[in-house]
Amino acid sequence: MKDESPKTDVGPSTSPATGPGTGAGAGKRAPRAAQAKPVHAVQCEDGLVRPPWATTDPLLRDYYDTEWGMPVRDERGLFERLSLEAFQSGLSWVTILRKREAFRRAFKQFDPELVASFDERDIERLMADAGIIRNRAKVLATIKNAHATLALRERGGLAAFIWSFQPKVTPEPQTMAEVPTTSPESLALSKALQKAGFAFVGPTTMYALMEATGIVDTHLMQSHRRGSSGVWSSSVVPRHGGRSAPGAPRT
Repeated sequence: MKDESPKTDVGPSTSPATGPGTGAGAGKRAPRAAQAKPVHAVQCEDGLVRPPWATTDPLLRDYYDTEWGMPVRDERGLFERLSLEAFQSGLSWVTILRKREAFRRAFKQFDPELVASFDERDIERLMADAGIIRNRAKVLATIKNAHATLALRERGGLAAFIWSFQPKVTPEPQTMAEVPTTSPESLALSKALQKAGFAFVGPTTMYALMEATGIVDTHLMQSHRRGSSGVWSSSVVPRHGGRSAPGAPRT
C-alpha cells in the first residue's frame, strides 16, 4: 500500500502555533533565525486580531477561533489530539484538519479500546484509506499508543498524566518568533510518554499538543483569543484548579 508521509518525527513543527507555513499547500516552516522581520498578529476584516497562520485558510481560522488552545481533559479527546499531532509531523496542520473526519471514521472516533483491538486486517484497511495519511509507521504508532493509553488507566489516566506537566507560567509572545517550539515540560512529557510505551511523542510534537489543548497559552498577546481557555489568569499563572507544579516524569 502507498505510504504517503515522512517516516520520522524530526524537524520543525508545522502545527499552528509555529506560525507561517501551515496554510493551504504549505510545507515546513522556515527556521525562525531566517525570518528578517518580526511576525506580528494581524487585524482581520472582522476587526478581530489573529496570528498570521489563522488568516490563510477558512478552516484554520475557524479552528483557531473555536478550538485551538481550549482545554481538553478527557481521555478520548486527548488520544485523538495525540494521534493527529503524530500524523501531522512533517506536514501542514490544515492537511490534518481537512482529513479529520476521515481520521475519526477510520480510527473509530479515536476510542482507545477499539483502536487497541485493531489487527492486521485493520492495518491494511487503514493503508488503503485515501482519506487519511497512509503512513504505516504512524498507523502502527497510533495502535501502540491506544494500548499505552489503556495501561495508563491504572495510573490515573491519560488526561491526568498529560496535564500533570502543566508549567508554572505560560509564555507571553508579542511576535511569532517569541512562541517556543519546545519547553522543559514538553521534553519531560515526551520522555515520560515514551517510558510509558508511546511512540511519535517527541518534545516538539508534545509542545504542539500542550498548545492545542490549553496546557500552555501561546496566543499572541494582541490576539482576541488570548486568555480564552480560562486556564491562565492575566498574570500568566494557572487559575485555581490547574496544576501549578512544574512538569516532571512520573515515577
